[in-house]
Amino acid sequence: MATTTVAPISPEASITTLPNPALYTTKDHKLYSAPSPALDPGPYDCIVHVRANGICGSDLHFWKSGAIGTCVVSSDYVLGHEGAGVIFSVGSNVTHLKAGDRVAIEPGMPCGECYNCTTGEYNLCADVEFSGAPPFHGSIRRFHVHRAKYLHKLPDNLTFSDGALLEPLSVVLHAFERAPIRLGEPVLICGAGPIGLIALAAAKASGAFPLVITDIDLRRLEFAKEFVPECEIFQTSMKETPEVLAASITTLFMEKLNSHMPRVVYECTGVQSSVHVASFACQRGGYVMVVGVGKDIMDGLPFMHLSLSEIDLKFINRYHHSWPYAIRAMQSGYFNLRPLVTHTFTLDEAVEALETSADRSKNAIKIHILDGE
Repeated sequence: MATTTVAPISPEASITTLPNPALYTTKDHKLYSAPSPALDPGPYDCIVHVRANGICGSDLHFWKSGAIGTCVVSSDYVLGHEGAGVIFSVGSNVTHLKAGDRVAIEPGMPCGECYNCTTGEYNLCADVEFSGAPPFHGSIRRFHVHRAKYLHKLPDNLTFSDGALLEPLSVVLHAFERAPIRLGEPVLICGAGPIGLIALAAAKASGAFPLVITDIDLRRLEFAKEFVPECEIFQTSMKETPEVLAASITTLFMEKLNSHMPRVVYECTGVQSSVHVASFACQRGGYVMVVGVGKDIMDGLPFMHLSLSEIDLKFINRYHHSWPYAIRAMQSGYFNLRPLVTHTFTLDEAVEALETSADRSKNAIKIHILDGE
């Protein structure tokens, strides 16, 4: 991992003359770095010099699988949607931001006119332009055009890397809003990837206890224990049935932890077998909140168990209105997400960064691509 930096960019410089390297994927699953497509900002847009950008599991999905749901990679496009940086220039109708402001990029830009937008659930807009979801170019590039309304100022005590963590934190906050937990109640989190670990930190900050997190990867569980020492870890196995694993998790809660089964389970993998485990490990009358991204069609869900137990299977699609809350939560110091960033790369090393993120032997949790001093 190189430590090279770029010199500060003068706002007097012309965007048309400045290099704008970007990371692309293709419909035949290749990665390459090349100049970004030409930027075409409108009067309500800003150009942002992206200083930090996180790699998300969805970036890997688009590269490796070529699609998530109806978002299909049909031509070369720029990846990335977890960005933060400095405003380079503002459009003529932008009044609340100026060049030099430090901002986090909320990647979704909804239409603002449909039923969901006008009723406040703009994350469900069918015509949303979401950075890094094909066909819309993402933010793993030096300069990125974005609507000013969805740029959020960063407090002085948050770094650009902190700003890039606001996107996955917003995912978790939306999940907690749709399936809230109570002070002092047990919580189960399935999956010790970045989203699961942020959910673990948020559950601790919410006063939930005891906290149990599961994963098939012991190294990730060990990381979780270091990250939130109060948690209990449970290693799952593909050799056991979901019912058997759920029974063992129930025993952990009820016997070792002197608790009851969790009323809320946050399933943060989207893996079919993990959703099954979550369904059987949930308290009757509770909620299984599926945060993870899974297959288009999921087979074999325990329908009658969920039905007879009155367990609600819930889902989220990204987030809405959560960024100001996420900023204040990080600003307050309630929890520190910085340990999640285990690897950093420069923008010139973006291909290597994606390859490292996809290689489980590298033990990466969250990788950030940095540009500038």
